[in-house]
Amino acid sequence: MTAPRDVVERQLAAYNSHDIDAFVATYAEDVTVHRADGSLLEGRPALRDRYAGQFAEGRCRAEIVGRLTEGDWVVDHEIAHGLAAEPVRVLVAYRVRNGLIDRVDFLG
Repeated sequence: MTAPRDVVERQLAAYNSHDIDAFVATYAEDVTVHRADGSLLEGRPALRDRYAGQFAEGRCRAEIVGRLTEGDWVVDHEIAHGLAAEPVRVLVAYRVRNGLIDRVDFLG
């Protein structure tokens, strides 16, 4: 079985290389993404739709400044570049089950 940390790292590499197929492949079919604004994405198709535009523009990149792991959970302290005029600091919690990310919580 792949360690949760490795799955999240593979997801990060796909995000930073703007590889939408590799990015989506790290997520479960029924993934739920709880965004900081209170909105919810459900399923791989919604995830693909949400990220496809910014990947196509090649404008996004995440830098990890800290990472904690416990059981199925990986929590990253990220600095997101290319999404706003200034870098955005955020905490993101990823739950990994059966080798895929099945839940994401943006905490700020």
